Amino acid sequence: MTDQHPSPPPSPSAGSNRVLWWGAAGSGLLMLAGLGAFAYASQVASGRSTGADTVTVTLADKMCQPNEIRVPAGATSFRIVNQTDRAVEWEILDGVMVVEERENIAPGLSQTLTTRLKPGTYAITCGLLSNPRGQLVVTPASGNAAPERPALLAFVGPLAEYQVYLALEARDFGRKAEALGEAIRAGDLAKAKALYGEARAPYLHLAPVAGRMADLANAIDPLATYLEKREADPGFTGFHRIEHGLFARSSLDGLAPVAQKLEADAETLRARLRTVKLAPDDLANGAARSLRALADSTVGGGTELYARTDLADFEAVLAGAAKIATLLKPVADEAAPQPFASVEARLSALRSKLAALKGSSGFPAFDTLAAQQREALASDARALAESFDQLNTALGTAGDNA
Repeated sequence: MTDQHPSPPPSPSAGSNRVLWWGAAGSGLLMLAGLGAFAYASQVASGRSTGADTVTVTLADKMCQPNEIRVPAGATSFRIVNQTDRAVEWEILDGVMVVEERENIAPGLSQTLTTRLKPGTYAITCGLLSNPRGQLVVTPASGNAAPERPALLAFVGPLAEYQVYLALEARDFGRKAEALGEAIRAGDLAKAKALYGEARAPYLHLAPVAGRMADLANAIDPLATYLEKREADPGFTGFHRIEHGLFARSSLDGLAPVAQKLEADAETLRARLRTVKLAPDDLANGAARSLRALADSTVGGGTELYARTDLADFEAVLAGAAKIATLLKPVADEAAPQPFASVEARLSALRSKLAALKGSSGFPAFDTLAAQQREALASDARALAESFDQLNTALGTAGDNA
């Protein structure tokens, strides 16, 4: 073996300088690479926040920021920040169908929403109903996704029965909308006031499905608060335009064409419900969605801003959710008894709490309730929505909304 004589080691000061120089150069290169990666990731993520599974959407200046969002398929959480000066709602839309929503997001505050999305391109609302919409692109997820468990055969009966229920309630809505219109055209203010709530009840029974049809919901049930010119906005149609005339102005002036359009929209809804295709997860998901919307409006001061009959609305939405629970019972008793027991218990408790508020002459005006009472009702509605979500998961359907 050849002897090797190593070179004398460099002086400590020279070695330290070289280490420092290379360290500084390496740090600089890493920083530049990091900045480049950050810029690239910012463009690709288009709205994804620092949380791995959370996307922040800011509503401001008649648009969403960002206005285009890309997320992978599966469960995604959204944080919706309202930087406008109005209470607004935020919706994810697949065509005219609402996939998920949050209502009554107060100015300067935020709400969160978690939903499981399939690949596709969706629209998102950006504040007022008249504002241009943004876009949500959901790309196919990579990796090994959990297999879906549709259990289609078990849901054939409940889905068929629910279709019948929807048809009957839609027919009832059409008839009662027509009766309301006839009273308005006859000039009978007192009768029109009495029939207003009767016409609303069957429509609210349909909320788990009808509430997803954004175009019809925005014609039948828009709130003035979500419209640019409020009560003077041309888009202020349907129930609440009639409510404003009957209860805020005590006048039938100008309501005849509004009532006629409500009747036409009711017939359009009835026709659409005949052909709507429902999946197994639409049952519990629909109930949960309508209950969360109910909770949002309850804590936010209600939607019957002139008649103050929100407790009757609450009762009607709860009845629609209870129907779904009844239809799911045969499946749930065998496949998910504990989650279904939670649904039944919370539903019964909420119904009892609501019944306790009802006197011989009906419910009190909503604005006479203390804030704590409204918050308790909203909290119970959210808890019931969560139980429906848990039931969906236990049944093996896609129930990952929160």
